[in-house]
Amino acid sequence: MRDKIIVNAAHRRRRNPAKTKEKILLAATRIFAQRGFDGARVDRIAAASGVNKQLIYHYFGSKDALFTAVLESAYRSIRNEEASLDLDALPADQAILRLVDFTWDHYLRNPYFIRLLNSENQMEARHIRNSPSTREINASHIAIMKKLLRRGRREGTVRHELDPIQINVSIAALGFFYLINQHTLSTVYQHDLGCPAMLKKRLAVMKDIIACWIRPQPAADNRASIA
Repeated sequence: MRDKIIVNAAHRRRRNPAKTKEKILLAATRIFAQRGFDGARVDRIAAASGVNKQLIYHYFGSKDALFTAVLESAYRSIRNEEASLDLDALPADQAILRLVDFTWDHYLRNPYFIRLLNSENQMEARHIRNSPSTREINASHIAIMKKLLRRGRREGTVRHELDPIQINVSIAALGFFYLINQHTLSTVYQHDLGCPAMLKKRLAVMKDIIACWIRPQPAADNRASIA
Protein backbone atom coordinates (compact mmCIF):
# COMPACT_ATOMS: atom_id res chain seq x y z
CA MET A 1 0.00 0.00 0.00
CA ARG A 2 2.83 2.37 0.93
CA ASP A 3 4.59 1.57 -2.36
CA LYS A 4 1.39 2.38 -4.31
CA ILE A 5 1.06 5.75 -2.57
CA ILE A 6 4.68 6.57 -3.40
CA VAL A 7 4.17 5.63 -7.07
CA ASN A 8 1.00 7.75 -7.32
CA ALA A 9 2.74 10.72 -5.71
CA ALA A 10 5.66 10.39 -8.12
CA HIS A 11 3.22 10.24 -11.05
CA ARG A 12 1.52 13.46 -9.93
CA ARG A 13 4.89 15.20 -9.66
CA ARG A 14 5.81 14.13 -13.20
CA ARG A 15 2.53 15.42 -14.66
CA ASN A 16 2.98 18.66 -16.58
CA PRO A 17 -0.42 20.30 -17.04
CA ALA A 18 0.83 22.93 -19.50
CA LYS A 19 2.49 20.33 -21.72
CA THR A 20 -0.55 18.05 -21.54
CA LYS A 21 -2.91 20.86 -22.53
CA GLU A 22 -0.61 21.75 -25.42
CA LYS A 23 -0.71 18.15 -26.67
CA ILE A 24 -4.50 18.14 -26.46
CA LEU A 25 -4.78 21.46 -28.32
CA LEU A 26 -2.47 20.31 -31.11
CA ALA A 27 -4.42 17.09 -31.64
CA ALA A 28 -7.77 18.86 -31.35
CA THR A 29 -6.71 21.51 -33.88
CA ARG A 30 -5.84 18.86 -36.44
CA ILE A 31 -8.98 16.80 -35.94
CA PHE A 32 -11.41 19.74 -35.77
CA ALA A 33 -9.85 21.09 -38.98
CA GLN A 34 -10.13 17.72 -40.72
CA ARG A 35 -13.60 16.73 -39.57
CA GLY A 36 -15.34 19.92 -38.47
CA PHE A 37 -16.89 20.39 -35.06
CA ASP A 38 -19.64 17.80 -35.42
CA GLY A 39 -17.38 15.15 -36.95
CA ALA A 40 -14.60 15.47 -34.39
CA ARG A 41 -15.06 13.03 -31.51
CA VAL A 42 -13.41 13.56 -28.15
CA ASP A 43 -12.40 9.88 -28.18
CA ARG A 44 -10.42 10.47 -31.37
CA ILE A 45 -8.78 13.60 -29.95
CA ALA A 46 -7.82 11.68 -26.83
CA ALA A 47 -6.26 8.89 -28.88
CA ALA A 48 -4.39 11.35 -31.13
CA SER A 49 -2.99 13.28 -28.17
CA GLY A 50 -2.18 10.19 -26.11
CA VAL A 51 -4.19 11.63 -23.24
CA ASN A 52 -6.98 10.06 -21.24
CA LYS A 53 -10.44 11.29 -22.33
CA GLN A 54 -11.35 12.18 -18.76
CA LEU A 55 -8.27 14.41 -18.60
CA ILE A 56 -9.53 16.39 -21.60
CA TYR A 57 -12.78 17.07 -19.77
CA HIS A 58 -10.81 17.91 -16.64
CA TYR A 59 -8.78 20.60 -18.44
CA PHE A 60 -11.39 21.95 -20.86
CA GLY A 61 -14.78 20.98 -19.43
CA SER A 62 -16.56 20.17 -22.69
CA LYS A 63 -16.10 19.66 -26.41
CA ASP A 64 -17.42 23.18 -27.02
CA ALA A 65 -14.92 24.67 -24.59
CA LEU A 66 -12.12 22.71 -26.26
CA PHE A 67 -13.12 24.03 -29.68
CA THR A 68 -13.20 27.56 -28.28
CA ALA A 69 -9.69 27.07 -26.90
CA VAL A 70 -8.53 25.82 -30.32
CA LEU A 71 -9.96 28.90 -32.03
CA GLU A 72 -8.38 31.22 -29.47
CA SER A 73 -5.02 29.52 -29.97
CA ALA A 74 -5.30 29.82 -33.75
CA TYR A 75 -6.16 33.51 -33.55
CA ARG A 76 -3.39 34.13 -31.02
CA SER A 77 -0.84 32.54 -33.36
CA ILE A 78 -1.66 34.73 -36.36
CA ARG A 79 -1.98 37.92 -34.31
CA ASN A 80 1.31 37.39 -32.47
CA GLU A 81 3.11 36.89 -35.78
CA GLU A 82 1.34 39.88 -37.29
CA ALA A 83 2.29 42.12 -34.36
CA SER A 84 5.96 41.18 -34.79
CA LEU A 85 6.14 42.51 -38.37
CA ASP A 86 8.36 45.58 -38.78
CA LEU A 87 5.72 47.68 -40.53
CA ASP A 88 7.06 51.01 -39.26
CA ALA A 89 10.06 50.66 -41.56
CA LEU A 90 7.83 50.86 -44.65
CA PRO A 91 5.64 53.58 -46.16
CA ALA A 92 2.04 52.93 -45.11
CA ASP A 93 0.87 51.67 -48.50
CA GLN A 94 3.78 49.22 -48.68
CA ALA A 95 3.12 48.15 -45.09
CA ILE A 96 -0.48 47.30 -45.99
CA LEU A 97 0.76 45.23 -48.94
CA ARG A 98 3.15 43.53 -46.51
CA LEU A 99 0.08 42.51 -44.52
CA VAL A 100 -1.35 40.96 -47.69
CA ASP A 101 1.87 38.94 -48.06
CA PHE A 102 1.79 37.92 -44.42
CA THR A 103 -1.87 36.89 -44.36
CA TRP A 104 -1.53 34.80 -47.51
CA ASP A 105 1.64 33.15 -46.25
CA HIS A 106 0.02 32.35 -42.90
CA TYR A 107 -2.93 30.71 -44.64
CA LEU A 108 -0.59 28.58 -46.74
CA ARG A 109 1.55 27.55 -43.77
CA ASN A 110 -1.47 26.89 -41.54
CA PRO A 111 -4.26 25.44 -43.70
CA TYR A 112 -6.09 24.34 -40.56
CA PHE A 113 -6.79 28.01 -39.75
CA ILE A 114 -9.24 28.67 -42.58
CA ARG A 115 -10.87 25.26 -42.06
CA LEU A 116 -11.50 26.04 -38.40
CA LEU A 117 -12.96 29.43 -39.29
CA ASN A 118 -15.12 27.84 -41.97
CA SER A 119 -16.48 25.38 -39.42
CA GLU A 120 -17.13 28.14 -36.89
CA ASN A 121 -18.97 30.23 -39.49
CA GLN A 122 -21.26 27.28 -40.18
CA MET A 123 -22.17 27.47 -36.49
CA GLU A 124 -22.73 31.24 -36.75
CA ALA A 125 -19.69 32.03 -34.57
CA ARG A 126 -21.31 30.66 -31.45
CA HIS A 127 -17.96 29.90 -29.81
CA ILE A 128 -15.99 33.08 -30.47
CA ARG A 129 -19.08 35.21 -29.80
CA ASN A 130 -18.92 34.05 -26.19
CA SER A 131 -15.15 34.31 -25.90
CA PRO A 132 -13.87 37.62 -24.46
CA SER A 133 -10.33 36.37 -25.13
CA THR A 134 -10.93 36.22 -28.87
CA ARG A 135 -11.99 39.85 -29.00
CA GLU A 136 -8.97 40.85 -26.91
CA ILE A 137 -6.59 38.81 -29.08
CA ASN A 138 -7.85 40.44 -32.27
CA ALA A 139 -7.79 44.00 -30.93
CA SER A 140 -4.21 44.46 -32.16
CA HIS A 141 -5.25 43.43 -35.68
CA ILE A 142 -7.71 46.31 -35.91
CA ALA A 143 -5.33 48.76 -34.22
CA ILE A 144 -2.52 48.03 -36.69
CA MET A 145 -4.64 48.95 -39.71
CA LYS A 146 -6.00 52.10 -38.06
CA LYS A 147 -2.44 53.20 -37.30
CA LEU A 148 -1.30 52.53 -40.88
CA LEU A 149 -4.19 54.52 -42.35
CA ARG A 150 -3.49 57.48 -40.08
CA ARG A 151 0.17 57.42 -41.06
CA GLY A 152 -0.66 56.90 -44.72
CA ARG A 153 -2.88 59.98 -44.77
CA ARG A 154 -0.04 62.05 -43.33
CA GLU A 155 2.41 60.61 -45.87
CA GLY A 156 -0.01 60.95 -48.75
CA THR A 157 0.45 57.26 -49.58
CA VAL A 158 -3.16 56.15 -48.95
CA ARG A 159 -6.59 57.60 -49.65
CA HIS A 160 -8.38 59.53 -46.91
CA GLU A 161 -11.76 57.79 -46.86
CA LEU A 162 -10.59 54.21 -46.31
CA ASP A 163 -12.32 52.05 -43.70
CA PRO A 164 -9.86 49.87 -41.71
CA ILE A 165 -12.48 47.17 -41.19
CA GLN A 166 -13.20 46.91 -44.91
CA ILE A 167 -9.50 46.68 -45.77
CA ASN A 168 -8.87 43.95 -43.20
CA VAL A 169 -11.93 42.01 -44.37
CA SER A 170 -10.91 42.33 -48.01
CA ILE A 171 -7.34 41.17 -47.39
CA ALA A 172 -8.66 38.11 -45.56
CA ALA A 173 -11.43 37.42 -48.07
CA LEU A 174 -9.25 37.57 -51.18
CA GLY A 175 -7.11 34.74 -49.84
CA PHE A 176 -9.69 32.86 -47.79
CA PHE A 177 -12.20 32.38 -50.61
CA TYR A 178 -9.54 31.18 -53.02
CA LEU A 179 -8.03 28.62 -50.66
CA ILE A 180 -11.22 27.28 -49.06
CA ASN A 181 -12.71 26.74 -52.53
CA GLN A 182 -9.58 25.75 -54.43
CA HIS A 183 -10.73 22.18 -55.10
CA THR A 184 -14.07 23.12 -56.62
CA LEU A 185 -12.53 26.07 -58.47
CA SER A 186 -9.77 23.85 -59.83
CA THR A 187 -12.43 21.50 -61.20
CA VAL A 188 -14.54 24.30 -62.68
CA TYR A 189 -11.62 26.07 -64.37
CA GLN A 190 -9.67 22.90 -65.19
CA HIS A 191 -6.49 24.29 -63.60
CA ASP A 192 -4.69 23.27 -60.43
CA LEU A 193 -5.22 26.41 -58.36
CA GLY A 194 -3.06 24.95 -55.60
CA CYS A 195 0.12 24.60 -57.68
CA PRO A 196 3.01 26.98 -56.87
CA ALA A 197 2.63 29.00 -60.09
CA MET A 198 -1.08 29.66 -59.50
CA LEU A 199 -0.54 30.50 -55.84
CA LYS A 200 2.15 33.01 -56.82
CA LYS A 201 -0.15 34.52 -59.45
CA ARG A 202 -3.00 34.78 -56.94
CA LEU A 203 -0.83 36.69 -54.48
CA ALA A 204 0.19 39.14 -57.22
CA VAL A 205 -3.48 39.71 -58.11
CA MET A 206 -4.43 40.25 -54.46
CA LYS A 207 -1.68 42.82 -53.96
CA ASP A 208 -2.61 44.60 -57.17
CA ILE A 209 -6.27 44.82 -56.12
CA ILE A 210 -5.43 46.21 -52.68
CA ALA A 211 -2.79 48.60 -54.06
CA CYS A 212 -5.19 50.07 -56.62
CA TRP A 213 -7.82 50.54 -53.94
CA ILE A 214 -5.77 52.14 -51.16
CA ARG A 215 -3.51 54.51 -53.08
CA PRO A 216 -4.51 58.11 -53.87
CA GLN A 217 -6.03 58.79 -57.26
CA PRO A 218 -4.54 62.09 -58.45
CA ALA A 219 -7.03 62.64 -61.29
CA ALA A 220 -10.03 62.21 -58.98
CA ASP A 221 -8.42 64.39 -56.30
CA ASN A 222 -7.74 67.15 -58.84
CA ARG A 223 -11.33 67.10 -60.10
CA ALA A 224 -12.58 67.35 -56.54
CA SER A 225 -10.29 70.33 -55.86
CA ILE A 226 -11.51 72.17 -58.98
CA ALA A 227 -15.15 71.56 -58.04
